[in-house]
Amino acid sequence: MSKKLVIFDMDGTLVNSSLTIINAINFVRSNIGLAPLGDEEILQNINNPNVKSASFYYEADHFTPEHEEWFAEYYSKNHEKEIRLYKGINTLLTTLKQKGYKLAVATNAYKISTMESLKYLNIHNQFDVVICADEVSEAKPNPEMLYYILDRLKLSKDEAIFVGDGERDMVSAERAGIDYLMVNWGFSDYNDAIHNVERLQKIILEF
Repeated sequence: MSKKLVIFDMDGTLVNSSLTIINAINFVRSNIGLAPLGDEEILQNINNPNVKSASFYYEADHFTPEHEEWFAEYYSKNHEKEIRLYKGINTLLTTLKQKGYKLAVATNAYKISTMESLKYLNIHNQFDVVICADEVSEAKPNPEMLYYILDRLKLSKDEAIFVGDGERDMVSAERAGIDYLMVNWGFSDYNDAIHNVERLQKIILEF
């Protein structure tokens, strides 16, 4: 069955937001009296499905409204000087839309910061659906986001591809039964992943 939908993770896949994520997490930590974590320690655990993020980053049982508020505060004030699209992403999205693909985002980021990023980078209008962690009961690696997108667009799992940069994305796709493509220009270091956007585009179009 030919593919009609490409779902993208955001951070580390579409958007180079590593600096903002590091600083925002440490801003939250500073507000709850915790010492900052190192850059690599933060980034290496973002996509680890075995890490409970609230516990690891904030020593909490779950994310609280205050965590979200502080993270969003830092993100809103600093994202314009700290985030960038990865090279070639704009061309990729434009090409896929021109060829009739539906496009979606499934991200573990919060809705406010996600939409701020997509609007600032001027790509928000490319997506038919954007679904975020605070809009579902469980974030990735739970497949709920992917099911939501399929339901909204009235497409089957066989008509979709999910593009991400880490294990949380990969496990989510496997659980949903959706074909998955791993890229490694973001937070992952998979040697057998796709190394550049041009190659990614070629694979999607040939799927």
